[in-house]
Amino acid sequence: MQKTVGLPYGQDNLTLLTDFYEITMANGFFEEGKKDTIVYFDMFFRRVPDGGGFAIMAGVEQLVEYLKNLTFTEADIEFLRSKKLFSEGFLDYLRNFRFSCDVWAVPEGTPIFPHEPIVTVRGPAVQAQFIETMLLLTINHQSLIATKANRIVRAAEGRAVMEFGSRRAQGVDGAVIGSRAAYIGGCVGTACALSERDFGIPALGTMAHSWVQLFDNELDAFKAYARRYPHSCVLLVDTYNVLKSGIPNAIRAFNEVLVPMGCRPKGIRIDSGDITYLSQKARKMLDDAGFPDCAITASNALDEYLIRDMIRQNACVDSFGVGERLITAASSPVFGGVYKLAAVEENGEIVSRIKVSENVAKITNPGFKKLWRLFDRTTGKAIADVITMHDEVIDDTKPYEIFDPEHTWKRKTVENFIASCLQRELFRAGECVHQTRSLDEIRNYCLASVGDMWDEVKRFENPHDYYVDLSQKLWDEKQRLLNRHNG
Repeated sequence: MQKTVGLPYGQDNLTLLTDFYEITMANGFFEEGKKDTIVYFDMFFRRVPDGGGFAIMAGVEQLVEYLKNLTFTEADIEFLRSKKLFSEGFLDYLRNFRFSCDVWAVPEGTPIFPHEPIVTVRGPAVQAQFIETMLLLTINHQSLIATKANRIVRAAEGRAVMEFGSRRAQGVDGAVIGSRAAYIGGCVGTACALSERDFGIPALGTMAHSWVQLFDNELDAFKAYARRYPHSCVLLVDTYNVLKSGIPNAIRAFNEVLVPMGCRPKGIRIDSGDITYLSQKARKMLDDAGFPDCAITASNALDEYLIRDMIRQNACVDSFGVGERLITAASSPVFGGVYKLAAVEENGEIVSRIKVSENVAKITNPGFKKLWRLFDRTTGKAIADVITMHDEVIDDTKPYEIFDPEHTWKRKTVENFIASCLQRELFRAGECVHQTRSLDEIRNYCLASVGDMWDEVKRFENPHDYYVDLSQKLWDEKQRLLNRHNG
């Protein structure tokens, strides 16, 4: 039975997958009488990986699953008691723990930008603080891989991209959950069989070089494979020499095994050498032999830049298998999402909080907020994002002024637009109200949403800075707090 969500393999309770200071702070909140103080936290990130124009939101389904299973077992309680740091009252509180927060998040597959609240949590201080580690782990990892996959898919310009990275992923979840994120980003399938069993992601692949080496000669290896898999025959042609033996032997195997069976070859794969040159020569050889429908797949430590250059140089490649540089996001392997306190409730009133830093990029946006995306009614393209206070509504029937929050003289009045509130409710008072979507629905939504971005934002080098503005009310609140903290 396929599933759309799941905890990491081999684990049935991840409650203690947390930084230890989350527990010491929780105990402190409990002892100081602040455990039930209502707080507001935002998750956001500060920089797009690889210097790109946007990132892709992913990991929401696994976050939901984690929060639904957030309980402390007796083994957890005994472990914490052994630390001799926590009061018995606090341990009793954990024993009867029930998650009761409100949670909102941007849907998986949505393009996201720095400093936007992509997850917001409202609830008792102990709970909202405690979930920080797993929330960040889940969203950071999958957003990183989905973002990298989407870059590679866009570089392929409509050619299929397959995720082939399981053997070089960082652990089991790096492979399985990573392949899920890669599929959201636009990959058509994965090499990981477990990912198809559990998530329905098509598992793809044919042979390794060892298959060819195990036979007395390359032709025998190809003919044996063709006999076993006549309807899905893809041959790896670079074990010895692509042009002198690989392609000629593949053509001979096609003619001697597949053609008499009334079958056509699916393709060949090239895994080494100058793939652009080899693919061009291989294409002519296959066409001349009567197999113009035989596709060519390229693999071997590819990334978006290599794929883009191959296409510019007219490589005759129909699909790409991308491994280590995708599943590890090797060129920019950290998605720096953070989780910061934005407000507290005092006597029923929401009181903003701000983190001030000498590093301007680390100054937070205060308060309980909403995230909006403005779309041009004529083109359907995204114009800008606006972060507002939670009680604000952007009326898209009237002109709306946006401005650069750092250079406030840069202003623009937007007309003929649609305003869409991006965050969706996941939990209400601890009860899950999230509507799970199929992985294919999420993937299709992602590809469509990326299509809403202007090409200038999608450039790999020096992408256009997409506008993420603050409403006037939020900007005023931020300035008020900065002025107060600066004396």
